[in-house]
Amino acid sequence: MQIYNTLTRTRQAFNPIEPGKVRMYVCGMTVYDYCHLGHARVMVAFDVITRYLRHRGFEVTYVRNITDIDDKILRRAEENGESIGELTARMIDAMHEDEQRLFVLRPDQEPRATAHIDEIVAMISTLIDKGYAYAADNGDVYYRVRKFDGYGKLNNRDLDDMRAGARIDIDEHKEDPLDFVLWKAAKPGEASWTSPWSEGRPGWHIECSAMSTCCLGETFDIHGGGPDLTFPHHENEIAQSEAATGKPYVNTWMHAGAVRVDSEKMSKSLGNFFTIREVLEHHDPEVVRYLLVASHYRSPINYAPASLSEARKSLERFYTALDGIEVDDSDTIEVGPGDYAARFTAVMDDDFNTPEALSVMFDLARELNRARQDNPEQAPVLARELKRLGSVLGLLQQSPAAFLKGASGNLALGEDEIEARIVARAEAKKARDFAEADRIRDELAAMGIVLKDSREGTTWVVDHSVS
Repeated sequence: MQIYNTLTRTRQAFNPIEPGKVRMYVCGMTVYDYCHLGHARVMVAFDVITRYLRHRGFEVTYVRNITDIDDKILRRAEENGESIGELTARMIDAMHEDEQRLFVLRPDQEPRATAHIDEIVAMISTLIDKGYAYAADNGDVYYRVRKFDGYGKLNNRDLDDMRAGARIDIDEHKEDPLDFVLWKAAKPGEASWTSPWSEGRPGWHIECSAMSTCCLGETFDIHGGGPDLTFPHHENEIAQSEAATGKPYVNTWMHAGAVRVDSEKMSKSLGNFFTIREVLEHHDPEVVRYLLVASHYRSPINYAPASLSEARKSLERFYTALDGIEVDDSDTIEVGPGDYAARFTAVMDDDFNTPEALSVMFDLARELNRARQDNPEQAPVLARELKRLGSVLGLLQQSPAAFLKGASGNLALGEDEIEARIVARAEAKKARDFAEADRIRDELAAMGIVLKDSREGTTWVVDHSVS
């Protein structure tokens, strides 16, 4: 198995520290607001990675943290007139609802920053003792960036170039403008915890160093996150953790691609910023997940009406192939029919190449469609394999009938009315009134309801291209 390592900027053979076991940490959400499409990208990308590693037989410990104390949380709680505990509890519940709708499995552990204050304080104390950090006279604690020889290695940056090119806030309490905060002294009335330096709270970067080390050890296999976290967040994590422990922090760094909206960067200032729940009000969650899976996890994704329409059509091809075939999900098979399982594994072993994995699944769906006509006994075996491979990507989790009928609640007719017209059409055909039968079919088609006739009767699906 080959994985692209952001640290070395190359694909490398993946060899976990402990054979057969994978320890992975992914930077999670700061829970001051609802999760947005960028969060969905990271959620789904590392959900697929976790699913596939388990599919390959690895025992995976997947940790994704929750930042439940920082400046944004304090400001938002004050704006809302609620406690930080009330705000973060509400946003964590919403986050879990969003990921469940997107078929994202819960991480094995979800450590919260406020539950690891003791470990954070201990790590900061170690950094001070080793000379990598210092307490300022205002109660803040800072990290000495120039003290750590490897600073900049994740992003291939030189310290002097960073100093010249960066916009750095002037802080009279810092020894060097590049130094970053590990502990913040609290302002009057702010939430705070006791430390040797002040009543205060941890800086953002140190939270992840402490939580990941507590959950996974001083060195672990994979650290992941969004594309905006490589600098400074992940660079600072490396500096803190390796200075504190004297050991390599992470063997493989992985970063998901960005989400663009109509080919532009997603931002509130451009008015193209969408939360997950806003998107799911208008689109089937599996369609949104397919869009996120259809691009390689490191590639940018363009969120646009056309791309969502293509995602739905692709899923419809899979579900149409599965429709009407009885599949016993409990009847597992060790080796898939043909070479589909082997091909799927080969492309996913190449840095989790989900676009190529979907291409393999489309080939399998085409063979399934042929088997329905030419070899009906083989069709259930092929269908079961298609669902099995789909489940590795977190797809094809619904019944074909439910997906293909789709958002029928948005149609002009209810399901009972549609069925009544299908009965009326059947009666017209029986009476050889083909003009009336065609009229009913065309009327339904104009409303986005496509009829499908077979020997077993007439079924219907929603044509989402009809508005």
